[in-house]
Amino acid sequence: MSKGRAEAAPGAPGILLKYLQEQNRPYSAQDVFGNLQREHGLGKAAVVKALEQLAQQGKIKEKMYGKQKIYFADQDQFDTVSDADLQSLDAKIVTLTAKVQSLQQSCRQMEAELKELTSALTTPEMQKEIQELKKECAGYTERLKNIKAATNHVTPEEKEQATELCDAILEGYPKSKKQFFEEVGMETDEDYNVKLPDP
Repeated sequence: MSKGRAEAAPGAPGILLKYLQEQNRPYSAQDVFGNLQREHGLGKAAVVKALEQLAQQGKIKEKMYGKQKIYFADQDQFDTVSDADLQSLDAKIVTLTAKVQSLQQSCRQMEAELKELTSALTTPEMQKEIQELKKECAGYTERLKNIKAATNHVTPEEKEQATELCDAILEGYPKSKKQFFEEVGMETDEDYNVKLPDP
């Protein structure tokens, strides 16, 4: 391996320093190389050299972990967090966790409602059903109107004539009056418990 390949690549120290400060966690040279190789095209030897250079300059810290060196950002550059700040952050975490759970519950309810709506009648089907019901209702209304009109047009005189005609037929009829009405399909006021006022 040539000495030139062991030199820190131009810009490598700056890239690695920024990366370690942003992540603020310990890494081995292999970890840093694996994480940044694709994005920046740095060779492993250049990464190792740059990390050693940064450590010598005091810009990052290095520690032996078993047989491996670990590199991490200098913690002195970060602001110290007080207990009060930590408690405040904990309270925010609790609040946000509760909010997330509430939103998840709302999402589940919406999903259930959506599923119910999806399985229900579609708008065109509902419109068709409404039209059918309207048509059926109109038919009943018309029938009721005709029944009312027919009832209003039957005068006492017409009813008396009909009764006389029936009586004349019944004189030669072998069965009862009720049986005769049933056979010819006639309905009387008595069938519906209707009593006409005396004339």
